Amino acid sequence: MKLTSWFGIIILYTVLTISFAYFIPGDSPFSIFNYVFGFIFVSVMPGYCLVSLLFKEGKIDLVEKAVLSVALSFSLVGVIGLFLGLSPIGITQDSVIISISIIVVVLAFLAFFKKRKLRQLNMQSPEQVST
Repeated sequence: MKLTSWFGIIILYTVLTISFAYFIPGDSPFSIFNYVFGFIFVSVMPGYCLVSLLFKEGKIDLVEKAVLSVALSFSLVGVIGLFLGLSPIGITQDSVIISISIIVVVLAFLAFFKKRKLRQLNMQSPEQVST
């Protein structure tokens, strides 16, 4: 997958999840979108961004990436909940949505820049070998 499309999908999914959470009321028949997007956002996205940051492309296969994404997502969300519970902010819907979104976007940015730097180094290395 292209580097920019991967990053764009992560950001778009984050924006969609936030907009569904805030703009679809709980008693609406469309509230199923809140549950589906929210569950996937909480249980996959933080871990997927962290796995993309920690491992190079092709180092782990799809099954390992999926299992690590889910496990790390629940770990990150648990730590976020612990910090929110101990902070004066408290655990509210707004604080949870904002904090998980910030973590996902920051990890996605870091993974994007790491992948871009690795691709630039891979493009430069054949030139250095030939000279």
